[in-house]
Amino acid sequence: MTSIWRNLRSGLIGAGALTLAAAMPASAEKTITAVMHSGLRVMDPVITTAHITRDNAFMIFDTLVALDADFNVQPQMASFEVSEDGLSYTFTLRDGLKWHDGGEVTPADCIASIKRWMVRDGGGQMINDRLESLEATGDKSFVLKLKEPFPYTLEAMAKPSGLALFMMPERIASTPADTAITEMIGSGPFKFVADEFQPGVKVVYVKNEEYVPASGPRSWFSGAKEVLVDRVEWVTMPDAQTSLNALINDEIDFMEAMPVDLLPLIDGMENVESKVLSPLGGVTIGRMNFLHPPFDNKKIRQAALMALSQQDVLTAMMGNPDYFKVCGAIFGCDTPFEFTDGSDTLTSGGDPEGAKKLLEEAGYDGTPVVLMQPTDVGSLTAQPIVAAQALRAAGFEVDMQPMDWQTLVTRRASQAKPSEGGWNMFFTNWIVPEVSNPLANIMLNGRGDKAWFGWPSDPDMEALLAEFAAAPDMDSQKAVAEKLQAHAMDNVSYIHLGQYFNPSAWSTKLSGIEPAPFPVFWGIDKAE
Repeated sequence: MTSIWRNLRSGLIGAGALTLAAAMPASAEKTITAVMHSGLRVMDPVITTAHITRDNAFMIFDTLVALDADFNVQPQMASFEVSEDGLSYTFTLRDGLKWHDGGEVTPADCIASIKRWMVRDGGGQMINDRLESLEATGDKSFVLKLKEPFPYTLEAMAKPSGLALFMMPERIASTPADTAITEMIGSGPFKFVADEFQPGVKVVYVKNEEYVPASGPRSWFSGAKEVLVDRVEWVTMPDAQTSLNALINDEIDFMEAMPVDLLPLIDGMENVESKVLSPLGGVTIGRMNFLHPPFDNKKIRQAALMALSQQDVLTAMMGNPDYFKVCGAIFGCDTPFEFTDGSDTLTSGGDPEGAKKLLEEAGYDGTPVVLMQPTDVGSLTAQPIVAAQALRAAGFEVDMQPMDWQTLVTRRASQAKPSEGGWNMFFTNWIVPEVSNPLANIMLNGRGDKAWFGWPSDPDMEALLAEFAAAPDMDSQKAVAEKLQAHAMDNVSYIHLGQYFNPSAWSTKLSGIEPAPFPVFWGIDKAE
């Protein structure tokens, strides 16, 4: 047992999570058993943008403000007021907020949480660039004051992903932003049960009996987070057919990622329902490491982009074209910033011969591309295989290294040379709301070591992001977003490989499941 896990367990036992779990007779418990898209090992939602880490955090922690289904910012833990000059944001905590260990939520806790988040998140970094002060003004209030207006402030604090701003007790939030936290103590609707946690295998949550839901109707991540069951268990089943059999046989209740090719097996079944819950879907992307050869060379990055085809990747990934869309817009199709500048090669089927010519011009010397391949997440297994084939056809040497997703999530944070445990390329997925706004799209961060994994140093990108942040209206923002798209494609900030729509499946015993960018478990009931 690692020291981190030992600390995590002891911290939660001390918080009384186990007492609550043990006091509840097993026979009386109403439990939802779910198979999520991945097992959980990396716990800190500031250290990584991994979706399973974010999903775990939403169970345990809460947010100051939240987005509703119309992308409006709503009060969650706190109400807010913005001064007429746009410089001061006053937050007032609502009544009844307690940490899972019994302590009261204070402004000091929130201030420490915001400061830690601002180190890692792109939007948070832009707020920090303009920050004059962040200070408590009372027992339940604090003020964030800027030196110049930043209209995206509340949206950045409310975004649900990549990185969401979760509130933590001050002692936890004071952990350096590059060091993983060792306690899962939040103020959210569920408590994490440390004694039943099996990293990568099983996660257990129990209802937080002292949680006071926010007022207002439930809408995405805002409003009343009312828990209607006693327990939620996430169990890991890497094989989709095994998961589906368990769902059909009432051994599990919810399957987050239902492979499209298995949908016919449940067609007409009365005890199972399936639907795409995220109407905007997701995007799949390839990210390269800018620190090491060969992708420290822009022309070689362009060759890799030219070699790949969205149609090939999406077909291998989803199969049925009803569940994917070839889409050249890095901010997503059917969004306000839908532009396609520079994406013609990807959307028309790739150009291996053109990629070969670029490699020759760049003087590519055969340096192997260490391509990390996750083997246990169905929505991420096909991309590396298709990419490896396309890159080899273009003249790249490819060293594809298989590993489970949580190992990849850990390894991608390493800046070591690829030959010494680092990497050159990996693939991942995002929900469209994570990339639909240039300031939310963490892959556009060009701040070198402070950027997202891959660490590009791109002053031109940062200048464009600042221009976007200062744009006074939507027309001006669209003009800058189009320039951002063109620059991102030219510099190959990442390889945008199209849009997909993954269905989920669940037992008809469950009620209250509503469309959202990713699954949440408040508001869901289970019939016995």
